[in-house]
Amino acid sequence: MNKLARLLILFTVIFVIPSCTNMSHKDDKHELLRAKSSQEGSSKKVIFIVADSIMYQAIDQGIKQKSLPTFQYMINNGQYYKDIVSSFPTMSVTIDSSILTGTYPDKHHVPGLIWYSSEERRLINYGTGPMETLKQGINPVLSDEFINLNAKHLNPRISTIYEDLARLGLKSGSVNGLIYRGKTDHVLTFPPLLHMPTSLPKHIKVKGPDLLFFGAFTNPLHGKKNLPAGLTQKMGFNNEYAIETVKHLVMNSQLPDFLYVYLPDLDLRLHRKGPSDLKGATSLDGQLRSLLMSFGSMEEAIKKAIIIIIGDSGMSSIVPARQHPVIELPALLKNFNVLQPGATVSSDTEIILAVNETMAYVYNLKSKSKLKNLVEILRTEARMDLIAWEENGWIHVRRAGIVGEFSFKANGNVTDSYKQSWTFVGNEQILDLKRDEKNRLRYGEYPDAMRRLSAAFHSHNGDFIIVTAKPGYELAGHSYTNTSGRRRTWFIPSD
Repeated sequence: MNKLARLLILFTVIFVIPSCTNMSHKDDKHELLRAKSSQEGSSKKVIFIVADSIMYQAIDQGIKQKSLPTFQYMINNGQYYKDIVSSFPTMSVTIDSSILTGTYPDKHHVPGLIWYSSEERRLINYGTGPMETLKQGINPVLSDEFINLNAKHLNPRISTIYEDLARLGLKSGSVNGLIYRGKTDHVLTFPPLLHMPTSLPKHIKVKGPDLLFFGAFTNPLHGKKNLPAGLTQKMGFNNEYAIETVKHLVMNSQLPDFLYVYLPDLDLRLHRKGPSDLKGATSLDGQLRSLLMSFGSMEEAIKKAIIIIIGDSGMSSIVPARQHPVIELPALLKNFNVLQPGATVSSDTEIILAVNETMAYVYNLKSKSKLKNLVEILRTEARMDLIAWEENGWIHVRRAGIVGEFSFKANGNVTDSYKQSWTFVGNEQILDLKRDEKNRLRYGEYPDAMRRLSAAFHSHNGDFIIVTAKPGYELAGHSYTNTSGRRRTWFIPSD
C-alpha cells in the first residue's frame, strides 16, 4: 500500500480540509523538453510498471474466467514469470530500492518501512499508518518520507537506474515512484492547505530523473492535462493519475527512454477485500488496455515499447479473529522497558520495536547477553515463524515447530541455485533447504532465504533480532490497524 497516500488521507480527516490546488511550476515545459528522448523512433522505449500486490494466482484465475483480456494478450505476446522473489522485508520502500538499484538491502541501506537508526538514536518511519504517524509526529515522518529517504537513507554510494541512464546520455522518468533519486533538480511543493500542519519547507528541492511526477507535489503536466490529484483522490497517488500521465506522454511523443510507473490501487483494494478478490485485477486489466491503446492499438504498443509489469509483493488472508491473528509484541516483552511511540530513546530504554507487518526488527539496546534471553521469550509464541539473530559472524535461525537450530554465514563449499556459496551447520529443515544430485542447495518455502536474511541483518547497524509471523498471522507493536489481507513475508507474487 502507498503509505504516503494513507498519511495524506489522515490529514484530510484531522484538519477537515475541503479542497486544495496543485501548484504550477514555471519549469514544467522545460522539464518535458529535457526528458524527451534523443533517440526518438530509433529504439523502443521501456515502460516499467509496478502494480502493487498483483499476484499470478489472480492473473491465472482471471484468464481462466476470460475476464483479463489485456493480461492474456501480453502473455501471448511476451514472457510470463511466476517465480520472482521479493526483497526482504516485503515493504514497498525496500522493494523499490532493490528494483531501482539492483541490490539487496545490505547495499542500498533501506531496511524497511520502519527501522531504528543507532546513529540518530530514533525510529525512522516512512508512514506505517495513521496512529503510528500521530504518535511519532507528523514532521519526523514527513521529513523521512520527503527528504531523508532518497537524499540520505538510500545509499549515496550505490547508483539508481536513473543515475546510470543519465551517465549513458539516456532520458528517464518516474510516475509516483517512492524511490526516484537521479541527477536532475526538481522541487516538491506542498499544496497550501496541506502545508499548514507541518513545519517543513513549502518547497523541497530533490534530485530525480529527467521527468518526475509525484502526485500533487510535482506535476509537469500542470495546465496541460487535468489529473486526479485532490485530497479525495489520495493527492494523485492513484492508478488513474499514473495511467493518464503515461497516456499523455505516449500520445504527445514525450516518453523518455525509461519510465517507471507505480500503480497502488490494487493493494488498497486487497487490504479491504482480501487477496481472493478479482475485481481489482479486472479494473487493472482495463487500465492497462487503455494505456496500450494510447499507442493506437495493442499491436502498436508492443512494437514501439518494451512494457514490463511486475507485482512488488504478494498477499494472503489472515485467519479469523477468533484464532487471534495478531501477535502483540509489547505483551510478549512486557518485562522490558520497550520504547513507546513518540518517546525519546533514553538510557533506560531496553527494547525498540520496528514492525513491518509480518516481520519485525526487535532491537536490543542493553548487554549482548540479553539477546539470547529475548530469543527464548519470543520462541514461546506459537504463532511466530522464524526467529533469527547474528552473533560472531554467524546468523542463527530457529523455527516454530522444528527442532534445533540452523546457523550460516556467507562463503563456503556449498552453492545454492542463485550461485551463492555458504557455510552452515544445523537442521536444514528450518529453512526448508534441500540438495540436488550435484550437492547444490534448493530452496523450498523460503526462496533465497540465507541471502535475504543476511542482507537484512547487514542493511543497517544495531544489535537486533528478526522475527516473522506464520502464514495467516501478523505482528503488531503499540498500534495496530486491522486489514483483511496481509503481505506474505517471503513470496512475490505468490500467495
